[in-house]
Amino acid sequence: MTEEKIEKKKSLKELKNVYKLIKKDKVKLIIAFICIFISSLLSITNGWLHGEVIESIIALNIRKALMFLSLYFIACVFFDNILDNIGVMIASKVESNLSRKLSIMVYKKMLNLPAYAFEEKTSGELINRITYDTETLSNMFNSIIQVLINALGCFLILIYVFFNSWIVGLEIVVFLIIIFLITKKFNPKIKQINKELKEKKDEFTALSTESIRGIREIKTLGIKENLTGEIKELRKLIFNKDIEDINLHRKYSMLMWTIKFTMECLVFATCLIEIYYGRSTIGFFMAMTWYIYKFTWLIDNLTSMNRMYQRLFVSLRRINEIIDNTLYQDDLFGNVNLRKTVGNISFDKVSFGYPNEDVTLKDFSVSFETGKKIAVVGKSGQGKSTLFNLITRIFDVNKGNIYLDNINIRDLTEDSLRKNISVIRQEPFLFNRTIKQNFKVVKPNITLKEIKKYCKMAYLDEYIETLPDKYDTKLGEGGVNLSGGQKQRLSIARALAKESKVILFDEATSALDNQSQSYIKKVIDDLVKDHTVIIIAHRLSTIVDSDIIYVVDKGKIAAFGTHKELLETSKVYKTLYENEDKN
Repeated sequence: MTEEKIEKKKSLKELKNVYKLIKKDKVKLIIAFICIFISSLLSITNGWLHGEVIESIIALNIRKALMFLSLYFIACVFFDNILDNIGVMIASKVESNLSRKLSIMVYKKMLNLPAYAFEEKTSGELINRITYDTETLSNMFNSIIQVLINALGCFLILIYVFFNSWIVGLEIVVFLIIIFLITKKFNPKIKQINKELKEKKDEFTALSTESIRGIREIKTLGIKENLTGEIKELRKLIFNKDIEDINLHRKYSMLMWTIKFTMECLVFATCLIEIYYGRSTIGFFMAMTWYIYKFTWLIDNLTSMNRMYQRLFVSLRRINEIIDNTLYQDDLFGNVNLRKTVGNISFDKVSFGYPNEDVTLKDFSVSFETGKKIAVVGKSGQGKSTLFNLITRIFDVNKGNIYLDNINIRDLTEDSLRKNISVIRQEPFLFNRTIKQNFKVVKPNITLKEIKKYCKMAYLDEYIETLPDKYDTKLGEGGVNLSGGQKQRLSIARALAKESKVILFDEATSALDNQSQSYIKKVIDDLVKDHTVIIIAHRLSTIVDSDIIYVVDKGKIAAFGTHKELLETSKVYKTLYENEDKN
């Protein structure tokens, strides 16, 4: 099988997801197709009716001329116009519905991608696949129907032309073959440019998104000019690709226009010669003055369609890469539902290494029991945060198993895992919505009374009540309107609303002032009573009162015990603690 045939086969396969989505609307599509098809068929008669009117006038048969003129009026105004608009309206609704379904499908699939996908792909590229690519695909739908039907109409016209003059018919066929060969030559170049253009636009969207999200850091770091320089360079590359695209299409369009006008002149000249030698009629000539523009219209549309077609299949391929998991496999979950969670977690001979990195954990075994304040400490890069990534299944273990209440977390449903485990990070993620709406994202039917209860448990309600809009206060991008401690307490309250039994604190107090730190400590002390609380600590002074402290070194548990015990038994822990005192 040639490379070209393989590519065509791939292109046809790309349409399968679109077909699945429009399956339910196939009746509407059939109705739209029939309406547009009948309208197109009726429009084909226009040239013939036009010719008959002229023939009748030349023959001074006014009655016949009026009859054909009436038929022409009825065909154009009532059937052609009305049916075409009904068909286009139905097709447009299907197109809009397709866009809606596609964007939702891609968004849902995006959320199921594994964590490393978001490290390898830029946010700009992923955003463009949800927005720009789905829109490009749906906007093409109506255009394709119109072009296909009109192409069929032109085929029927061609039969009529051959019936009246095989020479004119042959001329049109030769020109159509030339057009096909030119299009075939230009297509690969157009497709490649569109692919490169999309990649650069992905980079531009990613940088723009990061700039908006990190505007405070950008201002304080004084890097506005640096980023503006990067944006200018990206826009320059996009501009150059756009110019390359425009130039290629201008060449293509110039060739098409040359062929189009050559065909018009040659067909008209042939018709006149045929009339001169008595082999044709004025009626056929007048019909061809109408029909030739059907072919030139088709050429114009195929010219613009070719450009859109290449964009369509680039977008379609990018969408299908997400939908069909050709780039990454979805996160897979089990079917076990936890009914009553205790919260005990255990690692059994776990080994793990991040993609393209050395092994972080090797034969790692440990048990974390509920009802205790547990801390995990160690030097940077020894695998502390990795524990949380594995417990939450942001990443999966390479070897070994992790259990929640003696059930392998791989066997749990996604809902059971996500509901029962929450992570409070150093920089918690908050939505750019009101405080109340941030809770409703987690629990849609939550009441204000419940929200206040959880915020009181997190020692935050008193502060919120001092705000002008109280629980309707908008938090800003990433919760910028709150301090670090307030964001963490709100994140804790949100975890409580989830009713998570296991709450993981990932260096949650390392960047807080003493007052904020004392609030978080009080919250943690309250949670320990009936939750599994595990704290990854950078500042050891914040966890000295823990019930048990685990020291991680070189991917294994090097020691464990209370603060006092570890000072006596663990050289690693003692060094970490003494170095902190010096700092």
